[in-house]
Amino acid sequence: MTLPVSSLWTSADLLEATGGTFGEAFNASGVSIDTRTIVPGDLFVALVGEAGDGHDHVARAREAGAAGVMVHRDILSIGRRLVVDDTLAGLTRLGAFARARFPGRLVAVTGSVGKTTTKEMLRLALSAFGPTHAAVASYNNHWGVPLTLARTPRKAMFCIAEIGMNHAGEIAPLAALAQPHVAVITTVAAAHIGYLGGLDEIADEKAAILSGLDAGGVAVLPVDSPWFSRLRERAGSHHVVGFGAAAGAEARLMEIEQDANGSTLRAEIAGRELRMRLNAPGRHMAMNAVAALAAVAALGLDTAIAAQALERFTPLLGRGAHRRLSLPGGAALLLDESYNANGASMRAALDVLRLQPATRRVAILGDMLELGEAGPAEHAALAADAVRSADLVFTCGPLMWHLNQAIPARARADHAADAGALASIVAARVLAGDAILVKGSLGSRMKVIVEALDALTVAGDAAPTNARGGRG
Repeated sequence: MTLPVSSLWTSADLLEATGGTFGEAFNASGVSIDTRTIVPGDLFVALVGEAGDGHDHVARAREAGAAGVMVHRDILSIGRRLVVDDTLAGLTRLGAFARARFPGRLVAVTGSVGKTTTKEMLRLALSAFGPTHAAVASYNNHWGVPLTLARTPRKAMFCIAEIGMNHAGEIAPLAALAQPHVAVITTVAAAHIGYLGGLDEIADEKAAILSGLDAGGVAVLPVDSPWFSRLRERAGSHHVVGFGAAAGAEARLMEIEQDANGSTLRAEIAGRELRMRLNAPGRHMAMNAVAALAAVAALGLDTAIAAQALERFTPLLGRGAHRRLSLPGGAALLLDESYNANGASMRAALDVLRLQPATRRVAILGDMLELGEAGPAEHAALAADAVRSADLVFTCGPLMWHLNQAIPARARADHAADAGALASIVAARVLAGDAILVKGSLGSRMKVIVEALDALTVAGDAAPTNARGGRG
């Protein structure tokens, strides 16, 4: 059955956007690249990547309720198909078409740390003013950004795109596609330094998001960063809103009172003083909130309303979510930071661990990847922070061996070759009353350890404290 003309993508729009040809025409109410998450009515885009070829799954997509499929191999057995020259190029053209027809305001977010959390804060804050669409999880790369744009509802007033990179030259084309009205750079830190060579190069790559700003666009930049002047110079003639704790910041964190569960903030945003409670512990979370409020101010919206909305924010799964584990003798607290890591985010997570009231604080740390030749030194340099925050430090991976050896014997726990080998060790050693931090780069597979710890809790006994879906 053909979907109504009010669909997200009419057959006419699909043809105009992609330049493709139909086997049998169809409308679509959404866009998907994964048969496991298809919603009936979606257009399934058969991307080809390292993980596989979507063309092998088009029949499954139709069985799952896809309205039709986009392919670059003409699969005659599928009637409702849109044939294009290349499915990634076709998805990118869909994103560009969707951006051109979007009448609302778009905010783009990048940064070495905090971009997914800031994006989710903006989703919550802007939803207080009208229908808001934002990137799913950490969909921030060459297919994630066009997918986000292609999914933008026709009635949305705001869209938030997250833009990431691993290598030089990746952000500029995505910024040109997104054409943001406001561009936010959260931080500059040694993430992906192994690919970019140095922090100056990382700053320049992050600043490439500013090249996509429209003529009246606003750059929201971190004034506390040593690279602020470099970023501001790259903003050119665009208006700059600085956020941070430094005097003169247009969005300034004035005071912060931290505790185990969050922070009470006093901030001045565009000359207006705000007080709010953020249910996400750590100074880094407070700075993400100030960045989000700076973007709200840049859009000309009421920051008091946005701050009130942010009081409902809780950390994301894998990005600081806390939950209770029911263990023999009582409960332990799990701080799930398993999604990703670099030096800045590792120190921030250790600071949050230190805030927790616990019988014993335990850090379980995996390799921080993509650091190149700086890897061993970056890991060893975490020793002082780790010992200040944790009574016991478990490590896994060849790079974390350097941290293991730098830690005094009183805090040094087991080291294992990988997360799989460490999982059973830590599961046997955690105790009731512990506060347990799990963190490492995505490629270190620290989620395996999180799952092993979760398995210690009898079904139904766990009491999530602030878990929420999402990736960062």
